[in-house]
Amino acid sequence: MVIINSFEEYQAYTGKEIGSSNWHKIDQNQINRFADATLDHQWIHTDKERAENEGPYKATIAHGYLTLSLIPYLWKQIADIRNVKMEINYGIEHFKFTQPVLVNDEIQLKAKLKSIADLRGVTKVVITATLSIKGKAKPAYTGEVIFLYHF
Repeated sequence: MVIINSFEEYQAYTGKEIGSSNWHKIDQNQINRFADATLDHQWIHTDKERAENEGPYKATIAHGYLTLSLIPYLWKQIADIRNVKMEINYGIEHFKFTQPVLVNDEIQLKAKLKSIADLRGVTKVVITATLSIKGKAKPAYTGEVIFLYHF
């Protein structure tokens, strides 16, 4: 895990990979809990038998938004941003889902600092986020996560 104490320390990562999270297994229980919370019970996510027999992947798959919702959890494994009065999730941009996450796949978030700016005392950070799937060449997604920090 990277520890960042200031704007200057953060800025040193511009254009560089900050780090990677631990591997996280997506199991059927997590997929089902997300389906229950979002009322999204499409069979491709929740019906194991039907997905195995009729689905294109021969297994259930995680909701794309489930994998996106894991960004804060996985990000906290990559970087500990210290000395901030407040951190705001400001936005996400340019996300592309390039491959589904199948049940029991293991995923890992990789973060690279695309840009950082001092907006009159507020630090705006754009992180390029890539969600890798263990054993697969293509990631599940890539995109940009934007945070605002008040150091």
